[in-house]
Formats: sequence, C-alpha cells, structure tokens
Amino acid sequence: MKRYGGAICGLVLAALPAFCAAASEAEGSGHGLQPYQMVRSLQLVQDRIAGGDHAALPMQNKLLELIDARFRTADGHEFTERRNFDALMIYAMSGGNPATVAASLQGLLLDEADAAAADGVLGYLAGDIAGARNAMAALGHSDYQQEVAAFLALVKGSVVANDDAYTGMETLYRARLLAPGTLVEEAALRRTLSLAVTASDAERFMLASEQYARRFLRSPYAAQFAETFVSGVITLRGDLDLKRVEDTVSWMTQEQADTVYLRLARRAAIDGDGELLAFASRQAGRRQPQTPDAADARRELYSSISAVTSDTVGDVLTDLVELDASRLSAADKALLAAARAVAKEVVAPVSSHPGPPAAVAATETEADPRILAARSRLDEIDRMLEESKP
Repeated sequence: MKRYGGAICGLVLAALPAFCAAASEAEGSGHGLQPYQMVRSLQLVQDRIAGGDHAALPMQNKLLELIDARFRTADGHEFTERRNFDALMIYAMSGGNPATVAASLQGLLLDEADAAAADGVLGYLAGDIAGARNAMAALGHSDYQQEVAAFLALVKGSVVANDDAYTGMETLYRARLLAPGTLVEEAALRRTLSLAVTASDAERFMLASEQYARRFLRSPYAAQFAETFVSGVITLRGDLDLKRVEDTVSWMTQEQADTVYLRLARRAAIDGDGELLAFASRQAGRRQPQTPDAADARRELYSSISAVTSDTVGDVLTDLVELDASRLSAADKALLAAARAVAKEVVAPVSSHPGPPAAVAATETEADPRILAARSRLDEIDRMLEESKP
C-alpha cells in the first residue's frame, strides 16, 4: 500500500477554483446517503438516457452536482469502504468534477492497481492522454467489479487509441461486453466508429454502425453518431457497399434518415462522386411521399445535381433556375450556382473556333472546342465547389 499523491492529482488540485466554480454547496438531502448509493442512482439515470429518455439529462446534471458536493465533504475514512472508492471512480468517469476527484484521492492509501487506475482516470480528465495511457498500460480489468471495469475499459480504449487504433477498438469491445445496453456501450460504439475510420477498416466501421443504429438511435448523443457515420461513409467510400449503408439507415426515423442522406448527397456533390450523389438523393425522402409544398430545397438541389449531365439536362436546368435559393444555406447557394453553371454549359450551343495550328501535336478530340470550353468551365466550377465547403 502507498499513500496516493500522484503528479496528475497535484496538477488538478492546482486548478481547484476553476473546476469548482459551477458547483453548489452540498445540499442537506444528500448528506444522509453513502457515496456509493448516490452514484448508483446516477447509473440508473444514465441507463434511462441510453434508452432514449432525453428528459433524464437534466436529472443527470443535478445528480452530478449533488454527488460532487457529497464527495467534497466526505471524510477520507469513507473511502476505506470499497464501494465508495469504486463509486468515486465511476463518478469520475461519468463526467465528474476532476478537482473533486483529485481532492478525494489525495492522501488515500491505495495499492498499485488502484493508484494506476486513479492516475489514468485523472490524466484522462485533465487531457493528459500520454500520462493516462502510461498509467493504465498494465491495468487489468479483472481486478475490478464489472461496472468499474467497464468504465476503465472505456477510458483505456480511448487513450491507447492514439497509438494503436486496433488495440483501442479491442479494449472498447471489452467495455461493451462488460456493460451492454448502458451509456458505456453507447459511447464505446461511437468511439469505435471513429477508430475504424482512422484504421481504414470498412468492415468494423459498418458493424459498429449497424449495432449502434439497432440499439441507440434514441440516445441524445445519436446526432454525434450520425455526424461520424456520414464522415466515415465519405472517407471509406471505395470499400463500402452502399446496400449496407442503406440497411443501416433503414433503422432510423424518417427525419434521421433524411438528415444523413442529405449530408451524404452534399458531400458527394462537392467531391464529384456521382454514384453516391445519385444514391443519397434518391434515398432522401423515399419512405414518405413529398408534396410540392413540403419539398425540401436541399433534396431538390442534390437530385438536380445528380442529373445535370443526363439527357434531360434542359429540364434539370429549368428546375435549378426555378429553385428558391432563399431556402438554402450560404454554402448550398454556392452549390446551386455551380450546378446552374454546369447545366448552362451543357445546353449551350457550340461556338466556332479555328482549328489549332498544324504544328501543334494534338489529336482532333483534344482540340475539340466543346471539350476545351468544358475543361475551362469545370476548372471554374471546381473552384466554386471548393469554396463552398464548410
């Protein structure tokens, strides 16, 4: 056993005023409860959040505030009760006040494993990823109760991922196994998505996406999943089967699906991915018939862009000209201008230009004035699309 006084703990304690500024004084209703009892209530609320109860979010914040006050007034001997020490670790990894955690740990007699866990968690909370990774390098999850081990695996998976995405994903997988259906699993799946993209592993990306879509789309953090999913589909595009993308999105509500497909369509339009653009534009709004009054301006724009080089480009140009630009964002207005320019170029009559001098070594195709004009125009459009990127 050794008395805890880690360097990371000292750094966090130095920032105590800033970390505690938003915390209220302990409230009488919490003083009669043991810390582990209060943290157990926090976990029950978190389970409701994972299940899609958005109204539980403010309750979680209030509980964190009450638990913070309770830990700041706790006597050191209370942490000789194993359940209270574990509760402190869970509180810390649930978004707790780092300064309160550091103050509670200061001076405690901890064995080597607990000291490593404490250093790792505090390092993670303080943003010292390298320090957290070093502290948790040899940490064994079997030394802890299942719920604590799950949180530790979540933190360890996050900090080791900077050096090794695959090790990070395997550790996050352990966290999911230890805490199925909880916010730990929800967070582990979202982080796995990002790591799979980093590792260019399309299969793991799609597996994690499908699992999240089946289980956690009601989570208040589902918007973060959607953002990562869209970015991952774009990044891993060459290795993805669009049918699997469609199957994953099929679990979403109409609103969620439209949001994902419209984001994909816009990115595809900017990147010039015609196949993905046509796919996403076709899927957006597919489940629910659209009336003219309810038509989404973005859907109209992206659908038109996907057909701008088709045989009906004349009709497409008419649609683009009539599209109300006031219903679009500034970035999408730039896309609209570019799409109109392309459509006009396609339907414009070919102007007569003298052929190239005989001395110029060019083929007839390369010298075709229509191709030369199109290349020039496409260069300009590429510039406009680049400027429209967020």
